[in-house]
Amino acid sequence: MPFPVSDLILIVPELFLTAVALGLLIYATVVSREKEGAIAWMALAALVLTGVLLFVPFSSVTSLPQIGFAGMFAVDKFSLFFKILILAAAAVTILFSLRFIGSSPYPGGEYYCLILLTTVGMLFMVSGVHLVSIYIALELMALSQYVLAGYFKQETKSIEAAAKYFVLGAFSSGVLLYGLSLVYGAARTLTLTGVAQALAASPKAPLFILGIILVACGLFFKIASAPFHVWAPDVYEGAPTPIAAFFAVGPKLAAYAIFARIFYSGFGPGSADWTVIVAASAALTMVVGNVGALMQENVKRLLGYSSIGHAGYALMGFLGYGTDFGLPALMIYLASYALMTLGAFGLVVMLETKGYAGESVDDFNGLARKNPTAAAAMLVFLLSLTGIPPTVGFIGKYYLFTSAMKAGWFWLALLGVLMSAVSLFYYFRIVRAMYLVDGEGELRWKEEPAVSAAVIACLAGTLLFGILPQPLVSWAKACLLN
Repeated sequence: MPFPVSDLILIVPELFLTAVALGLLIYATVVSREKEGAIAWMALAALVLTGVLLFVPFSSVTSLPQIGFAGMFAVDKFSLFFKILILAAAAVTILFSLRFIGSSPYPGGEYYCLILLTTVGMLFMVSGVHLVSIYIALELMALSQYVLAGYFKQETKSIEAAAKYFVLGAFSSGVLLYGLSLVYGAARTLTLTGVAQALAASPKAPLFILGIILVACGLFFKIASAPFHVWAPDVYEGAPTPIAAFFAVGPKLAAYAIFARIFYSGFGPGSADWTVIVAASAALTMVVGNVGALMQENVKRLLGYSSIGHAGYALMGFLGYGTDFGLPALMIYLASYALMTLGAFGLVVMLETKGYAGESVDDFNGLARKNPTAAAAMLVFLLSLTGIPPTVGFIGKYYLFTSAMKAGWFWLALLGVLMSAVSLFYYFRIVRAMYLVDGEGELRWKEEPAVSAAVIACLAGTLLFGILPQPLVSWAKACLLN
């Protein structure tokens, strides 16, 4: 039985972006290398138009959510919140990539198309309300990610990154799929509402418990949470720097969104059991990420371990299940994390001239003399990542730690504060290099208008929402799961 037209309207943004990605992929086969920059701008325009299309079908609709495709796909305020952030992250990644890919020996056409296809998978993920639709969208996202990680196919560490990501990603997908199959065996349904009803009727069923554990393990991999984090530093180091920035933000936003949907909407009746698992992973992740970053000389690896630590902070939002602070705290923190992480990676991109140059902490030596504006921007992003006011990172951590304490996890909130203090040490190694160490030779720095514009936008958001957080807080609270 064909789906009604009203269902197709729900996926107009995803259909449009898919069509553009496939069209640009064909166009890339005939365009010359010198004109590939046009593909980037067309991809960027497609992301902007997709953002417009998110709201056009619902201009006359007074209420959300809208459910379609036999209960498999939902458009609600929660999904729109994450879709806006994902589209913004993809757009910033393309801006980062203009010079980076243009100066590399690798073609850019397929690169930009893969970013769009990865984005399509993430958009479908955050609207999934059926375990099958969520899993299929996740695989669409993951397959494109594996190729992007190894896009510099003549570089050994890029190929190593892609291989590790693919092998471990395939393993985690198998674990997740097995967990979903056990949940189906216990609930006899794959809809999240049906799973919640079945779990409420038999919360201690062995199949349910094992299924929830395996689903959690599969999703822990996607967000690089310990003990499933081992892929992240190597992949961030080996992937092209704009893609490392994209991996640190975009896929994590989508993974947290489906984590929230599955565990809040599906596994909510079993929260007394799964919050213990999440708390243990959050504690381990914060320690592993922050302690691991202390020993890193490569800035991309340092930011990779930092992102692991931030995954631990974000997991505290799930512990506030049933409180007014839980999910809003997670959403506020993810928005703030996207701003400060993309900004920091953007400055790493600007420090590079070609390939993998400019990745070590020493490469930032003397940046304050060469470009005091860039050094000041990097300082703001690092302060925000640490959680120091008046930056948006402080607002995000305030809500997360408050959420954990309101839920009774005082020791975990204290651990989060201690790990934030540890992070100050390794972040300020970069600050020391910029302000207190004289660089040897000429600093490899190249201004790029597109990258500068993206970094300025991230900087403005980091400071604006740090000083005036109410718009972000109100937006997050208005977009909660129904």
